Amino acid sequence: MAVSQRGGLAGSVSGGCVEGAVIQAAQEVIKTNRPQRLHFGVADETAWAVGLACGGEIDIFVQPVREEIFQPLITRLKADQGSTLYTVIQGTEKLLGAQQLTDDKGNLLASSDGSGWFNDWVADLGSRPKTIDKKDTKIFVNPLPSSPTLVMIGGVHIAIALAEIAHTLNFRTVIVDPRKAFGSAERFPHVDKLIQTWPQQAFEQYPLKNSTAVASLSHDPKIDDPALIAALNSDAFYVGALGSKKTQIKRRQRLLKAGLGEQTLARLHAPIGIEIGAETPEEIALAIMAQIVAAYRS
Repeated sequence: MAVSQRGGLAGSVSGGCVEGAVIQAAQEVIKTNRPQRLHFGVADETAWAVGLACGGEIDIFVQPVREEIFQPLITRLKADQGSTLYTVIQGTEKLLGAQQLTDDKGNLLASSDGSGWFNDWVADLGSRPKTIDKKDTKIFVNPLPSSPTLVMIGGVHIAIALAEIAHTLNFRTVIVDPRKAFGSAERFPHVDKLIQTWPQQAFEQYPLKNSTAVASLSHDPKIDDPALIAALNSDAFYVGALGSKKTQIKRRQRLLKAGLGEQTLARLHAPIGIEIGAETPEEIALAIMAQIVAAYRS
């Protein structure tokens, strides 16, 4: 959550329970330039006073924004590049609040104090936020991966609804369709990227990564099949294809004939989406996005 000196507010830390107390602490931190670590627990009288009546515990570290960290981090986020942010949340007064930013391979990008203390902490950290301890020092490690991306093959009606839902869930959205009447800016004014070419060329422009989901929706094997072959052989975390069970049987035969192995083909979600009895394009889009989120979170 970000709080400005004039009281501006962006984001949240508890869904509304303790924000008032955190804003008050943030104003003090801005004045003193000294970080604070706050704790609220269900057993604490202060928890009820600030609104944490729903139970549980929460620790919040409040610190001034450090431009030498913030600017390169924002640049990387806008460029869809993964990073890891290290913050000292317990330690000596000199070290408290120190931060270091690395890329997703552990290479140092920026440091708030010019030291190299992060070298002792970068091994085997995984992809989830965590705190790690060393003697009297506690560091919060916050991996910030590149944003998940949904690549939709075919600018069909379902893709219009699917792009809107994906955007709401903070996925980057990409439409790939060589048919300009389908993959047009008029039909998709809000997608992040519109690629009006064949999937093979599109994936050269926009490589598929482990943060990418691919939904093949065009109903045209000339478009869908090359896209699926490329996607199933990539690091994409999800690959799905629209079509009935009968359509999937024929598609499976074509893909096997094209050289895909059984194990690779097993990655394909087809028919695409979870079973909710969907009928309208919007309902089908909801079923697809639910399956994609489940794959992403697992």
